[in-house]
Amino acid sequence: MHAIIETGGKQYRVAEGDVLFIEKLSAQAGDKVTFDKVLAVIGEDTQSFGTPTLEGASVTAEVVKNGKARKIIVYKMKPKKNYRRKQGHRQPYTKVRINKITL
Repeated sequence: MHAIIETGGKQYRVAEGDVLFIEKLSAQAGDKVTFDKVLAVIGEDTQSFGTPTLEGASVTAEVVKNGKARKIIVYKMKPKKNYRRKQGHRQPYTKVRINKITL
């Protein structure tokens, strides 16, 4: 069984046991998180699609850890104008494990 959930402005296709990196949540490691914005639930013989979300459907997950992604370098330059800006960025994330999909 798969579900399509929305969190952090993005949509994810999840199944039970999946581990994914999502936008940072205000939860600590070991906490349970429930995603209520379920857009679709797709089973082997049934399919349910919401308009835009399914009523009563939820996905339960456990927070594995919070962290930061690898550093990326943001470099701006305008040639011949002596304009150079170098800046680093590390995007925060939350790693979650999907436990249960309920319809």
